[in-house]
Amino acid sequence: MTGTQPGLQIRMTGVPVADWLCACGHHERARRRQAVIELTTRVHVGTCPHRTTPAQEGRNTA
Repeated sequence: MTGTQPGLQIRMTGVPVADWLCACGHHERARRRQAVIELTTRVHVGTCPHRTTPAQEGRNTA
């Protein structure tokens, strides 16, 4: 996915579709109005819910 920037993209032409690309590379797609609404309320662009903090990483490896 070269050149693709993390963020949230929503298309409302025809069937609503939302694509979210997290900064860590996780991708999620929602189709249809209700799924797009749910995704947009859950996503916080710029905040990665998939990575652990350094303190948590240290505890897991110990």
